[in-house]
Amino acid sequence: MAQMEKLRQIRCFLMDMDGTIYLGDQLLPGTRDWLDLLNVKGIPYYFLTNNSSRSRVEYAEKLHHLGLEVSEEQIFTSGEATAIYLQRHFPDAALYVLGTPPLLAEFARYGFTLTETDPDLVVLGFDTTLTYDKLWKLCDLATAGKPYIATHPDINCPTETGFMPDVGSMIELVATSTGRRPDVIIGKPNQAIVDALIEKTALPVDAHCMIGDRLYTDIALGRWGMLTALVLSGETRAEDLDRSEFKPDILVADIAEMAVLLREALDT
Repeated sequence: MAQMEKLRQIRCFLMDMDGTIYLGDQLLPGTRDWLDLLNVKGIPYYFLTNNSSRSRVEYAEKLHHLGLEVSEEQIFTSGEATAIYLQRHFPDAALYVLGTPPLLAEFARYGFTLTETDPDLVVLGFDTTLTYDKLWKLCDLATAGKPYIATHPDINCPTETGFMPDVGSMIELVATSTGRRPDVIIGKPNQAIVDALIEKTALPVDAHCMIGDRLYTDIALGRWGMLTALVLSGETRAEDLDRSEFKPDILVADIAEMAVLLREALDT
């Protein structure tokens, strides 16, 4: 009963993408019904992803390809959140960025100079174009004491065939080599991305519900006061809950079951 009352109070839903609404190029069951329900009820929603390898333009195009009518403004990535953070704290910085071309374009769009020669700080993103030389250069710069920012902490990125190493894995590699960890990690579950999100939605933290498949990023956002719902369609398995310090307010098999719960909460 308390769960249903909390759901009735939610004024904005936040959704992870990988492992929550799709895997690879496959839309997960129930996604269209869930979004249709939110649209009919007039409840705003945003896609909040830690994956910094793509821009919001690319994500919007992917969702359109999957048959979902979603605007670019409804997508918020850790890459954009990192650019916003750096704009506030290091507005004139020259950056060395380990990232894909779309991530580099995101920083350029925010007015940053990108360089490989004596940068002011280094940024570690989800770089699917990673080379040994890039990684070596990052380690050299970290050892030299340059400010070091990571876009997000995810260890793995779910795919249709399993998992691929994500930024969190690279953080551990750099730490082993240099003894340094990022000075700041921007993405879920950290305050920097929450601050940027609240600015975007203009709603209090407890008016949001985060739906995702990772305990240590999506569900850990509950520490800031928002409701959390865990779907078991991505990285996390039910048995993982026993070993985790982060517990969801709501546990469902997938987004289809989440739609059932919300419909029941709104109709009672």
